[in-house]
Amino acid sequence: MSAVEAAVASPCNSVCRIEERSGWCLGCYRTLDEIAAWSAMPEAQKLAVHKVLQARRRTGHLESTACKDDP
Repeated sequence: MSAVEAAVASPCNSVCRIEERSGWCLGCYRTLDEIAAWSAMPEAQKLAVHKVLQARRRTGHLESTACKDDP
């Protein structure tokens, strides 16, 4: 494993709130399962999660539904 692979950073940005509809964190877009498993994940799996997070961000789902039902 290269030094680059060993340094896959957590996507956490300390905005820790789960959006009810999607189940994704409003800060990093991970699910609770992904957050809980992160520290034990192999580096390749962390890279795969980062790719999934990019796709989730592109959907714009959180921005469009986070407060949709608020009065």
